[in-house]
Amino acid sequence: MEVLPITPRGYCAGVTRAIQIAKETVMKYPNQKVYMLGMIVHNQHLVNAFSKLGIICLEDQSSTRLELLDQIAEGVVIITAHGASDAVFEKAKDKGLTIVDATCPDVEKTHDLVRNHVGNGDVIYIGKKNHPEAEGTVQLSNRVHLISKKEDLEALPELENVLITTQTTLSILDTKDLIEACLEKYPDAICETEICNATRIRQEAVLKLENIDTLFVVGDPSSNNATQLCRIGKDHGIPNTYLIQGPMELNEDMLKNANRVAITSGSSTPTKLTQAVIDCITSYAKENDFHQELIQIDSIL
Repeated sequence: MEVLPITPRGYCAGVTRAIQIAKETVMKYPNQKVYMLGMIVHNQHLVNAFSKLGIICLEDQSSTRLELLDQIAEGVVIITAHGASDAVFEKAKDKGLTIVDATCPDVEKTHDLVRNHVGNGDVIYIGKKNHPEAEGTVQLSNRVHLISKKEDLEALPELENVLITTQTTLSILDTKDLIEACLEKYPDAICETEICNATRIRQEAVLKLENIDTLFVVGDPSSNNATQLCRIGKDHGIPNTYLIQGPMELNEDMLKNANRVAITSGSSTPTKLTQAVIDCITSYAKENDFHQELIQIDSIL
């Protein structure tokens, strides 16, 4: 069996920055409650690690960031890497909360693009419904219109001076098709694709794979960038493609008939988890036996 770790893998710069900001916040405000408005990034291992540091993560798929703020009476609130709308910042300020902004610079770049355009036109935002990044961007203005599939275009109102932009963690293949559909309906639209480089180069690396029969994507099921990598692997024709959270989810059935195995990870996946998967599969390739190490949460940070 040949084992091929794909480069790049591990944290992107935005995730590394958000983690560092959160760690510094706990140290800076030792006598205050520190809340995180959602998952700092979509990885449960990281959420658990920050919970051990005393950060209270407020996450509810049925609640917006504005609604989650109602659970905080006082203290410090961390805006996650996914960003938030201006209304969230204003509400947190009105409640007297200390705001710590860990928004990914790529997301903030999209927000600036949208803010600059909505005074003169409409924005079609290609994104995933109910995703926190999409929520924060769409709430910037009633002139921002979310579409997740081609059928959503039919429900759009009359638009003018259209800008098309995207969530940063989408599939480059799916986005291409949706952009083409948007341009067919709005041929004069300006298009600013905002899929971040970390997402793009990971997806392109999977698309360049040849003669691979098994692909492991290490990531959380709630992570859009990890699930998109898995989808791209399947669409690329890799017959056995698995999304796993770590070495503890590996089993012999996944590998007993594998010849060429590739391993990648989402940009919010702890590097040590991905390396543990690589080590486990490499060990199996040499000895036909698993050495599944349980990673200590402390080592994740």
